[in-house]
Amino acid sequence: MLGGFGGKSSSGGGRKSLRVAVAGDKGTGKSSLISAVASETFPDNVPRVLPPTTLPADAYPDYIPITIIDTPSSIDNRIKLIEEFRKADVVILTYACDQPPTLDRLSSYWLPELRRLQIKAPVIVVGCKLDLRDERSPVKLEDIMAPIMKEYREIETCIECSALTLIQAPDVFYYALKAVLHPTFPLFDQEKQCLKPRLRRAVQRIFNFCDQDLDGVLNDAELNDFQVNCFGAPLDPVELMGVKRVVQERQPDGVTDLGLTLPGFLFLFSLFIERGRPETAWAILRKFGYNDSLELNTELLPLPAKHSPDQSIELTNETMDFLRGFFQLYDLDNDGALRPDELDDLFKTAPDSPWLEAPYKDAAEKTPSGKLTINGFLSEWALMTLLDPRKTLANLIYVGYGHDPASTFSVTRKRSVDRKKQRTERNVFQCFVFGPKKSGKSAILDSFIGRKFSDSYKATVGERYVANVVDQPGGCKKTLILREIPEDRVKKFLANKEALAACDVAVVVYDSSDVYSWRKAREMLMEVARKGEESGYGTPCVLVAAKDDLDAYPMSVQESDRVCMELGIDIPVSVSMKDDERNSLFRKIVSTAENPHMSVPETESGRRSKNIRQVVNSSLLFVSVGTALGFAGLAAYRAYSARKNA
Repeated sequence: MLGGFGGKSSSGGGRKSLRVAVAGDKGTGKSSLISAVASETFPDNVPRVLPPTTLPADAYPDYIPITIIDTPSSIDNRIKLIEEFRKADVVILTYACDQPPTLDRLSSYWLPELRRLQIKAPVIVVGCKLDLRDERSPVKLEDIMAPIMKEYREIETCIECSALTLIQAPDVFYYALKAVLHPTFPLFDQEKQCLKPRLRRAVQRIFNFCDQDLDGVLNDAELNDFQVNCFGAPLDPVELMGVKRVVQERQPDGVTDLGLTLPGFLFLFSLFIERGRPETAWAILRKFGYNDSLELNTELLPLPAKHSPDQSIELTNETMDFLRGFFQLYDLDNDGALRPDELDDLFKTAPDSPWLEAPYKDAAEKTPSGKLTINGFLSEWALMTLLDPRKTLANLIYVGYGHDPASTFSVTRKRSVDRKKQRTERNVFQCFVFGPKKSGKSAILDSFIGRKFSDSYKATVGERYVANVVDQPGGCKKTLILREIPEDRVKKFLANKEALAACDVAVVVYDSSDVYSWRKAREMLMEVARKGEESGYGTPCVLVAAKDDLDAYPMSVQESDRVCMELGIDIPVSVSMKDDERNSLFRKIVSTAENPHMSVPETESGRRSKNIRQVVNSSLLFVSVGTALGFAGLAAYRAYSARKNA
């Protein structure tokens, strides 16, 4: 314990067991090492391969049982060896201290083989038979292993031992346990000799959380609260002074008259690792909810229950107000948009900026200079909430959101209920965009987030999302999310019975100058209508005749109007993204979503089925009424007869 700072570590985030695979060249001492540690004595006779051996939970302080798998060295058992590598939590590679060629084999065969098999488990390198090393040729372990560890960062620890004398033999499996429960690799960059970025971000969040008075330092009371929270016991004044003295000697800006600064707090984590105490750092991290990847364990985050596929989760007005205020706090030049460096600063206490990868990258409105607008900022949060609400909650916690999770989200009413009530209370609408290739789908999505029209065609690979805020007449603001479904994925997509459950509006786009494009779009529109009727998730539809700046194909104009009339939806909306007609289209989509009972296509077979149901329901009602009248008449007759007899 460093000057009293720290304490007993946790057992590694709830892990119940550990599986260790021991591998290496023949004759390096694998089986003897396992047997000696398990029996606490050197074995007289050791089989070529031991059966699985379990060290009891009380063998080491973390109280976790360790199952050790001895692997065969011969190439004939390669399949079994690979299987054990893939099941292992940690891999031990052995060499013999008295046989230098076995050490060379680590970098020429074993370590490259683990990489080739994409084994992600940490590696412990163990030199066995230390008692047989020639003392006339002294070798420093650091000297021989430093170049190997520099090339193979997956090596967590190197140690030499003797099964015969039991020197450091039990430590081998302690380090194996430690490599899994308290790994150094995610925390520290050995080459640069500094904390890794994710750890720095996590430590800064923990520092901000503990800085209750928001003065940028941890005073004695705040340090003691931190110590009690993580390790269950306060520091006495002498221990506290010792901690500050150590920090000040090595990190002069780490302490002020007011207390421990962020650089000082970060230095303590470096010191834990430097002194071989990564378990202390992990105890703190796990106390604050971090997993092995230095992310919050999202499975433990509370979410409201969504019971039906046609429900969705939205951020509440309270949360949206927090995000608007948070945006303004980091908009240092007060221009209504965030520069990339301002956005990075906003997420400086998150493991990474959450919007650097698909589907969030390039999914929201930016200024011509690449700044994220306030509408783009809020739309990114709405999109993340729709797709992964746990990720939203985790990132809200990272940036300092301290409200009750119960007030963070709201669950929308079922879309089927919205249609019956002919109104919706949703603030976020999801629109599926269908259409054949080169119909103009991508141009519509680009236009929605303010990108300039481009004549060059680039096919969309996979599904794509964009989101933005739409201003409706009367000052009402709604968030609209467009999801582009590529033509080659439409059939498979609609094969799922619940595919349309999450859709507020289905937009079908076609090139108005191309008859082939219209025919493919008509097929998609009819398929959406049929799937909606079959599944019960009938979806309002909007047909879009894109590329209105080109000469329209005459037959497609007439046919499209006729098809829309037959299906009972509005005639196509003609647009040209080249002429920037985006606002009218997106307001039309939102208006359609706000009236979920209208513009739901109805096929001929769907009408027949509906009429049959109405006839059956009317007949059942007639029979029910007739039966009721019959019983009423019989009761009246019996009453009359009883009075007459009396």
